[in-house]
Amino acid sequence: MTSADEFVLIDHPRPEIALVTLNRPERMNAMAFDVMLPLADALREVNNDNNVRAVVVTGAGHGFCSGADLVSSGRVPYIEGLTVSTIAHRAADRLHEVIELIGDLHQPVIAAINGAAIGGGMCLALACDIRIASTKAYFRAAGINNGLTAAELGLSFTLPRAIGSSRAFEIMLTGRDVDADEASRIGLVSETVPPADLLERCYEIGTRIAAFSRPGTELTKRMLWAGLEASSYAAHIRSEMNAQLLVRMTTRNFEEAVLARSENRPPVFED
Repeated sequence: MTSADEFVLIDHPRPEIALVTLNRPERMNAMAFDVMLPLADALREVNNDNNVRAVVVTGAGHGFCSGADLVSSGRVPYIEGLTVSTIAHRAADRLHEVIELIGDLHQPVIAAINGAAIGGGMCLALACDIRIASTKAYFRAAGINNGLTAAELGLSFTLPRAIGSSRAFEIMLTGRDVDADEASRIGLVSETVPPADLLERCYEIGTRIAAFSRPGTELTKRMLWAGLEASSYAAHIRSEMNAQLLVRMTTRNFEEAVLARSENRPPVFED
C-alpha cells in the first residue's frame, strides 16, 4: 500500500487494479481540503500508472463520503492576499478538479459505495463510471437540507442522466435519503451486494475490464461520457465511428479476438 497522504491511500489489491481509499473514517471521509487535495494527487498518480487498467474508489470505515466537513474545511492553498469572493472561487475550483479528474482518467472508475454518500459524497459517486453499493449504503443530496442548493459538483447534470429527470428533481428538491434497494431499482447503482462482498465484486468488474484492449476500454469510456453531452445523435454516431475505426485500423485486436474464439481461449490484446 502507498499513500498520496495519510487521508488518501492507494493500494493494488489485484493485478492491474488500483484501490483509492478516502481514509478519514472518524469524520465519515468528509470533503475537507486536506482530504480532497491528496485525492486529486492520488487520481493523477493512478492515471499516469500504465500498469493500472481499472480504478476502485471507496471510503474507509462505515461511510463512503459525507460531503462538507462540519468540523473543519481545511485550508485552501495559494490564497494569500486574496479577497473572500476569490477565495471562494479557488476553493470551488479545487473541488471541481477532483470531479473532473475522475472523468479524465484513462481508466474506468468504479465507486465502491460502502455507506453514506451525502452531498458532495453523492456527487463524487455520480462522477464515477460504475457504481456498486453495499446494502448499507444510502444517498442524500444534502445541500437543500442545509439551506443551500442541492445542485453542486455536477449533480444536476449527472443525476438526471442516471435515473431520469422526474426522479432526480424529486430527490434533489426533497433532500430525502435513497437507500441501497431504491438506488438499485432506479438505476442509481448497478447492483447492491453484502458489505463483506463489496470490494471483491468491484475487483471482479475491474478484472473483467482489464482483460479487454486498452484503447477499447479507454475510448468506450470517453464515448459514453461524450454521449451524455452530445449535441446531436448524428454527430455522436460519427464520433463513435471515428473511435471504432481508430482501433480497428491501427491494432490487430479484432483479428486476435476472432482467432481466440476459434481456438476457444481468452484473447491476448497487444494493441
